[in-house]
Amino acid sequence: MTGTELQAFLAAFDALPAGAFTGLANGRKYAVIRQDLAAGKAQKLVAHELGGSDYISLNLYRLASGARLKPCEMPAEAVIRFVLDLKVME
Repeated sequence: MTGTELQAFLAAFDALPAGAFTGLANGRKYAVIRQDLAAGKAQKLVAHELGGSDYISLNLYRLASGARLKPCEMPAEAVIRFVLDLKVME
């Protein structure tokens, strides 16, 4: 991931609300939970597609050396695309 891609991903991730919400990504509706852990040094996002089988899970670590994305059993590209496309539903 380039520096520009990382900054776009972090901006999109940081714009998401903490806690549980419903979102729309790639034309599909998801139940999403975003948590801040370890005083904000670690963050977790889990999304389950409503009415479908898609599942997204990632951990994001905010280290002094920079942000580190750790997807859970899926390619980093998949979680990056998901977060960049995710829109919170009212």
